[in-house]
Amino acid sequence: MGGFKVKDGKPVLLKMVTGIQQNKDYLGEVDGLIGDGDHGMNMNKGFTMFAEQIAAKDIGFTEGLDELGNLLFSKIGGSMGPIYGSIFMSMAESIEDLEEIDTADVSKMVNAGLDGLHEVVKGEVGDKTLVDTLAPANEALKQAAKAGKSLPEALGEMKAAAAKGRDSTKDLVAKFGRSSRLGERSRGVLDAGAVSCCIILTAIADGIVEQLKAGA
Repeated sequence: MGGFKVKDGKPVLLKMVTGIQQNKDYLGEVDGLIGDGDHGMNMNKGFTMFAEQIAAKDIGFTEGLDELGNLLFSKIGGSMGPIYGSIFMSMAESIEDLEEIDTADVSKMVNAGLDGLHEVVKGEVGDKTLVDTLAPANEALKQAAKAGKSLPEALGEMKAAAAKGRDSTKDLVAKFGRSSRLGERSRGVLDAGAVSCCIILTAIADGIVEQLKAGA
């Protein structure tokens, strides 16, 4: 099984959309516990607009990530539009010249996404933000690439690290955003951004593996 062909990326992009749409209410519930409750609504709005925008297009993975990032950055309110916009545009830029991506390329892509996130959010691991999901996922991919693991294996390890990072936010105290005003009262609840980030990374991983199997 070789690398993932970027031109085959539309099903992966649509899998990301479906992941957000199916979890819209859950994301709203999680956010409502310590935030303003609009995370699911805003994410669903942005990803649904994106799906409509690419419906009739023959679009590849890199171009799609960039288009999604631009849309979220420019049209979705709150903090999450600029945050995810920066992540996706940075990811796209890191693989823009590639026709096929392997474990090392996906590691480079997620690392670029984390760098893009840090341009918007200064949070670190432990601050109860989506950094707590994205940073462990990034580290898992780095280790997988260093060990020469196959893309499906590396993506499986990324998913596990992302889920563990997401779950870790339940025991943390929020340091950023509206929930940070609650102090200790923010403990005991997952961070909504960490949850949506895990949904997106899982969708990317599962979508790429499905396309690899389809092309095998």
